[in-house]
Amino acid sequence: MKKAELKEFLDEKVVLYNTPEFITSDPIQIPHLFSKKEDIEIASFLTSIISWGNRTMIIRNASKMMELLDQAPHDFVINHQESDLKSLEGFVHRTFNHLDFQQFIKSLQHIYLNYGGLEQALLITDKSTTYQSAIHHFKNCFFELPHTQRTQKHISDPLKNSAAKRINMFLRWMVRSSAGGVDFGLWKTHNPAYLSCPLDVHSGNVARKLKLLLRKQNDWKAVAELDENLRKLDKNDPVKYDFALFGLGVFEKF
Repeated sequence: MKKAELKEFLDEKVVLYNTPEFITSDPIQIPHLFSKKEDIEIASFLTSIISWGNRTMIIRNASKMMELLDQAPHDFVINHQESDLKSLEGFVHRTFNHLDFQQFIKSLQHIYLNYGGLEQALLITDKSTTYQSAIHHFKNCFFELPHTQRTQKHISDPLKNSAAKRINMFLRWMVRSSAGGVDFGLWKTHNPAYLSCPLDVHSGNVARKLKLLLRKQNDWKAVAELDENLRKLDKNDPVKYDFALFGLGVFEKF
């Protein structure tokens, strides 16, 4: 498929899937329950962190998270006392358990009180055109508080060649335009041109079939290769093609 044909094909799929109907079967429905910026951010962050495995289970457990945070995630994060964290006991999503959840609440409080919130903490502050070093820096800040070693694995580090799929998905939700009715476009200090595709089994397999990706492993080197090719199709909003790749893989079994 020639570049112009490929772009036309993928652009059509973006239009098909970047619609409010997409929300009904996707974990992004959880932050769409909120209207306050900080509630949306925290709900999005926590939902994205547990977004691996069966999507129905992800949605159910992310909904449970919000219930445990009294449907007011920002208020809970900022104002919780140590005793309030006891209510999170018993929560589990695959390998993310209540100890991880409690640590994440403490670390989110740390980010909001000391780094100006998630938007500021994930800003690209060097001359990079990707979030690779920004995510690495964010992880360091997030785990400045005393924590168990096991909890660190729930935030990937692209400087260690991780594809960082979940953080990249969270960034897409926050930074991309809300025009399609799916993403939020809340973070005006960030540039959607610098986003990377949340690379997973579905998007990776479709990208390889379309020759957008040759590397076989789903790691940061593959993310960088896919970045380069998607930016040739749309340099200002390359990650809109996540909808096309994901939709082709999950809904069309491409």
